[in-house]
Order: sequence, then structure tokens, then C-alpha cells
Amino acid sequence: MTTTPTTATVTRAEYCVIACAEAWRDNGEVLASPMGLIPSFGARLAKRTFSPDLLLTDGEAMLVGLDGTTEGWLPYRRHLTMVTGGRRHVMMGASQIDRFGNQNISCIGDWERPARQLLGVRGAPVNTVNNPVSYWIPKHSTRVFVERVDMVSGVGYDRAEAAGVTRFHHLPRVVSDLGVFDFGGPGHAMRLVSVHPGVTVGEVRAATGFELTVAEEVPYTREPTPDELRLIREVIDPEGLREREVRG
Repeated sequence: MTTTPTTATVTRAEYCVIACAEAWRDNGEVLASPMGLIPSFGARLAKRTFSPDLLLTDGEAMLVGLDGTTEGWLPYRRHLTMVTGGRRHVMMGASQIDRFGNQNISCIGDWERPARQLLGVRGAPVNTVNNPVSYWIPKHSTRVFVERVDMVSGVGYDRAEAAGVTRFHHLPRVVSDLGVFDFGGPGHAMRLVSVHPGVTVGEVRAATGFELTVAEEVPYTREPTPDELRLIREVIDPEGLREREVRG
């Protein structure tokens, strides 16, 4: 490891909030669409600190400020314009994800007779083809990080290139409860970028169902600043809901 954790009181969940927030760094004035608790906290932290131009919504039809007050109307036609022009950065979940970023939220098992029915593809294909999409995985395991997804919902790098739909396709990062990943490996394969303090590279490899690209030196996920930690604990999530989703 190249660095060591300096704030022993920071929890695993708080490192995950920091890692999710970093997905929106330097994005400028784009619509953040976090799906899930930790990604939502991350987007709000990013806007309060290093990405003040980030746009947040109430999840329905309004643009909202940091305190939740309405700042503007976001009609469906405007939302679609932002989606199709790459002006939105989504952070979705994944029931399965493979080494090239193909994501499954539809079913487990064969599509014609699945063992388990999930959400369905929803907006995943349009999201991944038209604007940046990152992923949040609260429980990293070989059941989620798989060699081949049972059904493609979100489009990965290999399929986007094969279909010639790469203009707006971009998967900036994957955050799990074990570490942070990008697609900087050979052929846009998933690569381990950092591990959260208390996690080893070996543990990440053992919990991943495909051969993971790993650099010789893997740092720890960065420490939150004192102000970021205060914002997470006192302003963004004073009830400590983050600790229910990610347990150290």
C-alpha cells in the first residue's frame, strides 16, 4: 500500500460516501442522478464541496438546492435532452456486473426461464449509451462481480464498441464496500483503483468472479477532510443511515 489511513474513526460507510462523491468531481453543470442512499449522500457532498455546479433533483420533476428547496422545474422533455446529450451522470446499482461494465438488473438465470425476476432493464440501456454511468455495489461478492452477466441491461465497453455507440458512452467508476474501480485495464477491463482502509487487495480479488486488473501499487481510498466528515455526520446524514447500508 502507498498510504495509510490517518483517521481511525472514519467508518467504512463514510469512505464509500467519499468514493461516490469523487465520481462527480470536475463534472461541471450536469444533472446528478444518484440511485440509492450512499450515492445520494455522495452527490450532495460533492455539490457542497468540490462540485458546486452540480444539479440535483427531487427525483421527480424539480431541481432542488442543498436544503431541498425548489430552484426550478425540470420537465420531461428537458430531462430527455440532458440524457441524450451526455449532460447527466447517473450512479446506478447492479445485481451483476462483468469485467467490461455490462450490468444486469433484469433477471438471474436464463432469460426465457429465469430463476429470479428483478427490476427489468428499466432505463439502463439508454443511460449507458447516452451519458456517463457509474455504479454503486453495497455488497461486493462473486455473485455480483461475474465473468458474464445473465442479461445485459446496462451496456459495457465491449458491447458499446461492437455496436458503434461510443460517442457518449462512459463508465467513470464502480464503488463497492471494498474499494473503487475504473475501466483502465486492457481493452477497458475493470481495474482496481483503491481499497478502503481495512481491506486488502487479496480480499477484493477473492470476492471478484473474474480476473481483476490490479496495479503494483494500490492506495487506500482517500481520507475525508475534517469539513467533509462534519458535513456527512451533521448535515447530510445526521441519523447515520449510511451505517445501515455499509457495515465495517
